[in-house]
Amino acid sequence: MVNLEEIATSVVVGRADVNSVLGEPGTPGVKELTEQAIAEGTSVDDILQKGLLAGMAVVGERMRKDEIFIPEVLQSAQALQAGLALLKPLFAESGIRSKGKMVIGTVQGDVHGIGKALVGMVMEGAGFEVIDLGVDVPIDEFVAAVEAESPDLVAMSAMLTTTMPNMGRVIERLDEAKLRPRVRVMIGGAPVTQEFADQIRADIYAPDAISAIDRAREFLGIETPIGAV
Repeated sequence: MVNLEEIATSVVVGRADVNSVLGEPGTPGVKELTEQAIAEGTSVDDILQKGLLAGMAVVGERMRKDEIFIPEVLQSAQALQAGLALLKPLFAESGIRSKGKMVIGTVQGDVHGIGKALVGMVMEGAGFEVIDLGVDVPIDEFVAAVEAESPDLVAMSAMLTTTMPNMGRVIERLDEAKLRPRVRVMIGGAPVTQEFADQIRADIYAPDAISAIDRAREFLGIETPIGAV
């Protein structure tokens, strides 16, 4: 029988499946362990909370301590996704509901997508429905997505100081469209600071993916599950 700690450990080391280059050849990864746990009748919530999210909690703590960095966190997030892909179809029948909805994208003029993708993956793992608009997203596309999707959060990323002002322009357009009261705005990226967030009236500044989860939960009033990120 699968020990859920095995799933958590595979998330921590970033071993998505048996074909991963990480670990000993032939060693099952998150995908195989999750499949086995489902087949054995382990509850979906236990697999999610005590396996996948418990693993990401360790990853988050190590990231905060600068013991691991973006490449390792990205591998862990991809391993997390391998398990989530199997669990998602079972969420409804297990009574697991979305914690909220988030629209995310890299702002216009900026094609950097790794940090944005990482935030999207860990937010999805934490229970959010994530709509990824991609990179180089026009200002009007952010506004249209907020109007069409009615998300709880709209998250914007920028890796260039020259594209950061487009974050403020999105907020201005949300104001003009009278959509601003309906959504929390989160921003992040290497050159972005809390001071800049205050300047453009963003609700949340997240310096990294794990902080994004913490701040989103805080602003939306969502209790953090035991053992989760």
